[in-house]
Amino acid sequence: MPGRLAGKSAIVTGAGSGIGRASALLFAAEGALVLAVDRTEAAVVETVKLIAAAGGKAVAKTAAAGSEPDVEAVVARAIAEFGGLDAIYANAGVSGGATPLFEQDVALWQEMLRVNLIGPFLAIKHAGKHMVSKGKGSIVCTASVAGLRANAGGNPYSASKAGVISLVQTAAQSLAGTGVRVNAICPGLIETGMTRPTFDRARERGTTDKIGQLNPLRRYGLPAEIAAMALFLASDDASYVNGQAIAVDGGLSSTHPFAAGGRR
Repeated sequence: MPGRLAGKSAIVTGAGSGIGRASALLFAAEGALVLAVDRTEAAVVETVKLIAAAGGKAVAKTAAAGSEPDVEAVVARAIAEFGGLDAIYANAGVSGGATPLFEQDVALWQEMLRVNLIGPFLAIKHAGKHMVSKGKGSIVCTASVAGLRANAGGNPYSASKAGVISLVQTAAQSLAGTGVRVNAICPGLIETGMTRPTFDRARERGTTDKIGQLNPLRRYGLPAEIAAMALFLASDDASYVNGQAIAVDGGLSSTHPFAAGGRR
């Protein structure tokens, strides 16, 4: 039985670890030709080796998600390598840490917006041009539950992810009638390199079982669970899904969390 992305080509950014690596592996397992992109060469090369070992086909490329020349080069490489581009998962992002509000500077905000928001914009802009010329394509971006409500991330991170949610909604309208779909995934607490400090602290305290207890499933999520949603959105199974920001968070965002108190 052919995979859900059989005969298609896809770009996955942030593919060197976590959600990006899990998504690149799954896309390839489902038949896609994958251009795996990350800013860390060794990490993305390792992802491609894992894909090859599993019988898939992938190419590694090093690039910065928030650099327009880099994103242009990534899209051009995919088209040259695979003869076209059917899907892009703009997943690369940074967390920004937990710097208190009054200690945040403009440089921190600029970096958050450059990677987390301008990065997806550039993916939409440059991959979208090619997809519009074909009359079809799927663009998937990683947002966050932090972009939906407070207390899931720092100020600049949350604002950047709220921007991604707005971006996919407005981009879907900008591309109306073209056959190109634009959607976002809003992960909850997932164990990745970005969230490793939280998990490490919990393991040191012996409280790992408490992580994720605020959501109805009473657990944290895994990168593969986000990858499964990315696969759905990238595939033709989601042919009527457009302009959406879908929470994959164990039900965390289905309710209003308690107020933890003001934090500067």
